[in-house]
Order: sequence, then C-alpha cells, then structure tokens
Amino acid sequence: MTGLDINNHPCFNVHAKGTCGRVHLPVAPDCNIKCNYCNRKYDCVNESRPGVTSSVLTPDQAVLYLERVLERAPNITVAGIAGPGDAFATPDLTMETLRRVRQRFPDLLLCLATNGLNVAPCIDELAELKVYHITMTVNAVDPEVGALIYSWVRDGKVIYRRLEASKLLLDRQIEAITRLKGLGITVKVNTIVIPEINHQHVTAVAEKMSGLGVDIQNCMTMYPNAGTPFGHIGEPDPEMMSRVRRVVKRIIPQMRHCTRCRADAVGLLDSDRSSEFRESLSECSQTLGLEPDGKPYVAVATMEGVLVNQHLGEADRFQIWGPSAEGYHLMEERQAPTPGTGIDRWYALAEILKDCRAILVSGVGETPRQVLSESHILPVQMSGFILMGLEAIYDGKDPEVLKGRRHGCSKGAGCFGNATGCG
Repeated sequence: MTGLDINNHPCFNVHAKGTCGRVHLPVAPDCNIKCNYCNRKYDCVNESRPGVTSSVLTPDQAVLYLERVLERAPNITVAGIAGPGDAFATPDLTMETLRRVRQRFPDLLLCLATNGLNVAPCIDELAELKVYHITMTVNAVDPEVGALIYSWVRDGKVIYRRLEASKLLLDRQIEAITRLKGLGITVKVNTIVIPEINHQHVTAVAEKMSGLGVDIQNCMTMYPNAGTPFGHIGEPDPEMMSRVRRVVKRIIPQMRHCTRCRADAVGLLDSDRSSEFRESLSECSQTLGLEPDGKPYVAVATMEGVLVNQHLGEADRFQIWGPSAEGYHLMEERQAPTPGTGIDRWYALAEILKDCRAILVSGVGETPRQVLSESHILPVQMSGFILMGLEAIYDGKDPEVLKGRRHGCSKGAGCFGNATGCG
C-alpha cells in the first residue's frame, strides 16, 4: 500500500493537531448496536460529544458541504465519517459518500469510525478508495464484560442480546482488525472507560489490540447520558483515567489529545468551528433534498386524512400520497403488517412501502426507524397538516423543519419499536 500518511492527520498525530484540521460528514444516521451509555437523540446543537449533529446529509449533500468547508478552511486535511450512528449500519450511504469525495478530492485524507460489526464486507473497497485511517470502538475483549455494556446487536434482520451480542461483536471486531492490518491500514481503537464496568478491563483490551497490530489506543472517559442504563454512573475522574493510561501506555501507544468530537465537527481539534459552519450544514441538507431512488410516493400515518397524528406502531393502515398536476393526490391506503412479530414487522412494512421515499409519522421507535432507513424510506417525525409534510419532502427541504409537538406515545422515551403494537 502506498500513500499511507499520518503526518497530516490530527487524530493520529498529535504534532498535526495545531495545523491540520478535519471535517466530519454526518451521513450515517443509524446504528446497529445499542450501548448502555449511548443516547441516540443526536439532532442537537448544544451538546459537544460523539454521536451528535445538527443535520444529516446525503452523499451528494456531503460533497457540496465539503466544497464549502474547504473554501473557508483550507487547512482541512482530513474528511471523516463518524456518525451520528455507525458508518456501516447503512454501508451504502457511507461507501457512496467516500466514492464521491475521493473522486472530487483525490488528495484528501479519508477516515471513518465504526464499531466494527459490519465493516468486513467493505474492507477491500476501503483500501481501493485509500481510506487508510480507521477508528474502531472496542470496549471489551471478554464477552462477559461486553455483555454488561451492550444491550443488543443487530446483524441483518436478527437481533442478539447480552452475551450472544457481545460475542458476535467481538468476533467481528477481531476479524475486521486482522484484515485491516493485513492491508496496511492504520487502526486506532477507542475504548470507553466506564467505572465499575470495564475500567479494570482496559489493560486486557490494550494487550489484545496490541497483539492484533493496532497502531494506537484512545482511552476515552464515558460521557454520562441521562435516560440511558448507565446514566447513573458518574464520569471517570482524572485520577482513574490517569491510572488507566499509565498502565496501558506501556502496552500500546496512547492518544492523549482526543476532544470527543461531534459527528459534524470541523476545524482544528482545539478550535472546533462546527457552530460557525452550522448554517452551511443546514443549507446543504436542504439544497439537494432527498434522493428519491425511483420512489415516487410518501406514506402517511393519519387518523382522518388531514393531519399527521399517529405513531408508527399505532397505525393499522397508511395513506399513500403522490404528486399531481394540482399539487398532491391521495393514491390509496395500505394495511400495516400485523403487530407482535418483532423486527420482522418492520421489514414487512419496508416491503409494503418500497415505492415510498418517506413516511410521515407523529412518532417512531428506534428499531423501525433503522429498518426503514436501510430501505431508503426516511421516517419523518412531525405534527401538523399532511400537506406541510408533503411540501417539505417533495421540495427538498430539511425534514428537521417539520419537528414540533409530537403525538404522545404511551411509552414515551422508553419506546424502542419492539413491534408489539405501540412502536
């Protein structure tokens, strides 16, 4: 492999952090694992942490945004994909973005972050595209420890939980790292240090990663997120982090200058400019609109045919709308799949709505949102008139403008879309 270079990558080379900038392209909205410390409410402008962005882009929009960033920030040397979900929960979006960026900016360094579950099928093409810097989050190398950290892991249509989930994820991570290093790709491992869960296990992680040839480890403090299973666990204090790093630095080189970047971070590590570029990010997310992929219709969850006022899991049928000479026309109604079949219900719904580019709902659980997104059906949460939603979708406006007061779901924040009848 030629062209491998960390000199201008601020995350892999501390000496570059003051001169070389990076831009994160938020094109990966979904995740295929559920970590007990993670809050998937990522559309926030005020929080500065991984997994947060103010807008999500399509591949076309990402290239447009990157052009604008480089015009105003020529010291950007790296374009990366770091969420807000996992890069390979929706691999088609990630890979298409990388292809277009590589074609448009052949000299730019490309990198991405992943949990490693589904990266293996894309590794050969990543090497062809010269994506030479990969960051993988590895929190445990003992499945028993991992079972405490991961609530579930979704592989295709199958959801694994606890120990099964942890074993599957670890096997995939080891396979991916082995293949990446075999191709000469630089690999950084992020390890989230969680008090009383894995803080005494980080040494074992470092030893295993060093044995696999990982280039550098980044021990990160857990960010406590309210409403998560680990929300009650405090952030590890500086003394704990110092002890951990003091031990593992003798095993594997350590990154000590991480700033826990947002998924839309831009600029130098110590001088992030994401707030400065927020308006441009929002404009780009609206400029090109949704990629229809030959999908002419929009599905709607409605009780009376005027307002978007049903939660996805509560709807027993969906109205199908399309454009017409007079504006928009109700084409037909389609029955929803029978409740109680788990994740299969959402795959059945994706098949029923396969000619729809979006679905307007007052609420949607995490699992159905991921399944529909994989099928290029954008779930849009909103309240208000159906026509407002249709105009936003077909005119290519940012769906974020539709967010407002939402129809109450009996499960509230605890809704995970388990297909039992209420999302």
